Amino acid sequence: MKVKVLVIFIFCHLAVAATAQQLDKKSLLSDIKTLSSVAFGGRKPGSTGHQRAVAYLIARFQALNLKPYHGSYIDTFSINTGIEGYNIIGYIPGKQAEAIVISGHYDHLGERDGKIYHGADDNASGTSALLALADYFSQHRPNHTLIFAAFDAEEMGLQGAKAFIDNPPIPLADIVLNINMDMVSRNDRQELYVCGTYHYPHLLPFITNENPVVTLKAGHDEPGSGHDDWTWQSDHAAFHHAGIPFLYFGVEDHPDYHTPNDTYENIQPDFFYHAVATILEVLKKADGQVAQALSPFL
Repeated sequence: MKVKVLVIFIFCHLAVAATAQQLDKKSLLSDIKTLSSVAFGGRKPGSTGHQRAVAYLIARFQALNLKPYHGSYIDTFSINTGIEGYNIIGYIPGKQAEAIVISGHYDHLGERDGKIYHGADDNASGTSALLALADYFSQHRPNHTLIFAAFDAEEMGLQGAKAFIDNPPIPLADIVLNINMDMVSRNDRQELYVCGTYHYPHLLPFITNENPVVTLKAGHDEPGSGHDDWTWQSDHAAFHHAGIPFLYFGVEDHPDYHTPNDTYENIQPDFFYHAVATILEVLKKADGQVAQALSPFL
């Protein structure tokens, strides 16, 4: 029995080590620290900090060799407050034209009453995770074309995601899946939720996890469950409304949600790293399937 337990322990350790080699933890933490820093002022659209975030993301997209559509990473749209929003979009060509959109919003609440709402978990974490995934697939050619979309104005009503759906860079019929990440850097129970399989049960085979650091749980997507239903609570909602399957990764709310205490110092670096590694494994499994298996309803 002791030998069997030892074998299981070694297997789990090797699985974590193999995943660790696929992601650059230093860059992941550097991105979230930078985006949630004082210099970025909470990244509210129209602010100086928001402009810095746009410039930072463009530079990161360039460094990762993502390709722009129509010669620019910026897709400008009008926010209903009268200012301009900026979706930052790049892609990695796959072996087939059908695409998976990987998204995470980079905007947050800015400053209120002289206090900065840094938005480290919400959602510098999802944006940094997006960059880490782009880094991996820039070195490992995917089967599907992967579109990386850092959406703007999520906090103002999912406006960036809606603008993307209204004016997509490729036909919506060619988008077979949206992977959305919003708040993935901290959870005291080491739990990461994935929402969407209630609506799209054909995605369930991809929801497996061999990472012992993070517990991946399907749920928070059953109609009639009130605030516990996350189906319409982040950018994936725009894709769902358009009939595009989605998987939304996030954690349950914590006391620092939408407060000035959502800072880099309060994230959980090891959980964050392994959460992104878990998302990567799900995405790799999804990317390994043909388009018909991913999205039989399109």
